Amino acid sequence: MKKIMLIILFVLIAVAILAVIILSRDVFGARPAGARLELIQKSPSYREGKFQNLSPTPALTESHSYPTVLYNFFFGQKEHVAPEDSIPFIRTDLKHIPKEANALVWFGHSSYWMQIDGKSILVDPVLKDYAAPFNLTNKAFKGSASYTTKDLPYIDYLVITHDHYDHLDYETIRELKGRVGKVICALGVGAHFETWGYEPEQLIEKDWGDQVALDEDITMHFTPARHFSGRSLFSNNTLWTSYVLETPSKKIFLGGDSGYDEHFKEIGKKFGGFDLAILENGQYNIAWKYIHMMPEEVLRAGRELGARRILPVHSGKFALALHAWYEPLSKLTELNKASGQSLLTPMIGEIVNLDDEDQQFKHWWIGVK
Repeated sequence: MKKIMLIILFVLIAVAILAVIILSRDVFGARPAGARLELIQKSPSYREGKFQNLSPTPALTESHSYPTVLYNFFFGQKEHVAPEDSIPFIRTDLKHIPKEANALVWFGHSSYWMQIDGKSILVDPVLKDYAAPFNLTNKAFKGSASYTTKDLPYIDYLVITHDHYDHLDYETIRELKGRVGKVICALGVGAHFETWGYEPEQLIEKDWGDQVALDEDITMHFTPARHFSGRSLFSNNTLWTSYVLETPSKKIFLGGDSGYDEHFKEIGKKFGGFDLAILENGQYNIAWKYIHMMPEEVLRAGRELGARRILPVHSGKFALALHAWYEPLSKLTELNKASGQSLLTPMIGEIVNLDDEDQQFKHWWIGVK
C-alpha cells in the first residue's frame, strides 16, 4: 500500500512539474500584475477578481451540461466540419495597394487588414495554420492559411479584440515585432505584448467607454462585447472588447467575438449607425449562444447597429464548433433573403472596396466539398 501511495505521489508531482513547465512557455503570455493590475481593479467591469459582462452570461445555456457538450464535441457525429477541398483564395499584393484606396482584405476567421484614410490597420491576426498553443490542434482548413506576415505592409495600428488563440496568435505577433506602430487592446491584454517584447509606449490599453485619438482625424472607441477571455488556467483576467473606428470618411464597427445582447442597440444609438459592421458569424451552437451569436442574431445585431453593410467573419478557416464549415455563410445568406441587408462575402484575399457600397461578391463556398 505504501508503495502504491508513493507511486501515485510521484506521478502527481511529475504531472505538476510538467504543467508548470508547459504553462511557463511564452505562448501563454502573462497575467496582469503591478500597476496594470491596479488599473484593472478600478474598472467598473472588474468584480470579484474577474472581468464581467454587462449581462449575466453563463458559458452554457440552461438545458446543456459540460459533460454532454464535451462528449458531443469529441465523440458526437459531425459532418463536413472541415472541407475536403482547398478553400479558394485570391492573391493580392497588399504592399502595393494605392495609399488613397480605402480597402479591406479578409484572411479567414477573424483576421483582416484595412487601409483607411492612408492608415494601415490589422485586426486579430492569426496567420499561422493553427489556432492553439500547440501546432497539432485546431488546424486551419486547406488553402485558408494562404497569407503570412511577410505579405503585410507596415502596420500603423494592430488591433486586438481579446486574447483567445484564434484572435491573438503568439507566432504571428512575434513575427510582426518591429513592423507595428501602436497596439490597441483592452485592459490586461498588454501584459502579453510586453512579455513578447513590445515596448510599453506602443500599447494603447483601455476600458469600455474609453476613446483614443489615434491621429489628428482618427478616433478609436472601446465598446462592450459579450464574451470571455483567457489563454491558460486563468480566465477573464483580461478584458474582451468591440471597437468603433471613426475616420474622416468612415465609421466602422469592429465586433470581435460576442453573444447577442442589448449593447448592439445601445452602440447603434450612440454612434448613429455605421458604414460597415464586422460581426462574428461562426463557431456557434445553441449550447453556447450567450457568447457566440447565432446567424439570425447577426442580422438582428446589424439592424440594431444601423449598419449599411455587414461583413460576417469568424468562419472559413478553423473548425471550433459542430456545424458544417460552410453553414455560417450559407445559413446567413439564406436568412438574409427575408431581411435584405447588404452582406459582404469576399474570398480570402479579395479586396473589399470600402467606398463602393454596390460591390457584389460571389457565394464562393458553393461547390467546395
